[in-house]
Amino acid sequence: MYELDESKYLYLLFLLPILVVLFLWVEVWKRKKQREFGDLELVKKLSPEKSNFKPALKFGVVLFGLTMLILGLVNPKIGTKVEKVKRQGIDIVFAVDVSKSMLCEDVAPNRLEKGKQIVSQIINNLGSDRIGIIAYSGSAFPVLPITTDYNIAKMFLQTMNPGMISSQGSNLNEAIELTEKYFEGSGNTSKLLIMVTDGEDHSEAAQTAAEQARKKGIKIITIGVGTTAGGPIPIKNGGVIESYHIDKSTGQKVITQLRPEALEAIAKAAKGGYINGTNTKEVVEFMRKSLNNIQKTEFEATEMASFQSQFQWFLGIGFFLLLLDVFLLERKTKWVQKLDLFNEKKEK
Repeated sequence: MYELDESKYLYLLFLLPILVVLFLWVEVWKRKKQREFGDLELVKKLSPEKSNFKPALKFGVVLFGLTMLILGLVNPKIGTKVEKVKRQGIDIVFAVDVSKSMLCEDVAPNRLEKGKQIVSQIINNLGSDRIGIIAYSGSAFPVLPITTDYNIAKMFLQTMNPGMISSQGSNLNEAIELTEKYFEGSGNTSKLLIMVTDGEDHSEAAQTAAEQARKKGIKIITIGVGTTAGGPIPIKNGGVIESYHIDKSTGQKVITQLRPEALEAIAKAAKGGYINGTNTKEVVEFMRKSLNNIQKTEFEATEMASFQSQFQWFLGIGFFLLLLDVFLLERKTKWVQKLDLFNEKKEK
């Protein structure tokens, strides 16, 4: 197994075909000039030690050396083996609201981005827990199954946006029901659902779903993002606000507000907790204390042994070849000339 640490440098490989074309053009140009100077056979007799093969060999050495240097910049990493390891922790699912109301900018930069920041900071402070991610608005959508790879989780987290789900609203109950499917097969592992939302457009079914989740051993913590004063939902083009969402029945701007009472009710129904997400540091501390109060269980995880950087081999070979090119002369090598491997002798 391998991975490329700096894959962006692979684009430098596109320079190599350009160098090949330039080399061939120069060779054609040199032949043309030699013909203008005189008869090619006569020119060869005037410089009998000049090899026709050595320039191509030197260029090949340089080309291969540059390829090795580029691969050194890419820094390929090799993992030795896949192994099973024992870890202690809990299973956590993050359910992130991606409805249009989360685009409201009553918290900076907006509710959705603030929610992503909170989730990312919580992940940074986790230990050996397994995590999954769900996106929801009018319906729930699985973003990432349960995993121990936090880097992948944060990468998927950043891709979440309101365009992921066509139906709008905040269907909290469907998010809870999907979470239950995530936890199927987890056995006796402690289970936690963390919901990041403004609580808008909730239904009474969400509280019922939370009670059912509690019966299945799932604890729910809700994090409210936004303000009770609320604000309009901007419509942007190229990052610039063009207008705001309008209520078709009244013709007025839609004002979306944080609904903490709804989120508190859901958390209470599942024997969990609620916290306002305005201060990220306070949320992370709240989560740390909450996680410490949840019993950790041992589970088996599949992990790749640490990847080892291999750049030094490629850089070493690359510099060696470039140094070798300095000592390769374009005249014929005597012992090679005796073997006549490249038809450089002419019959008399």
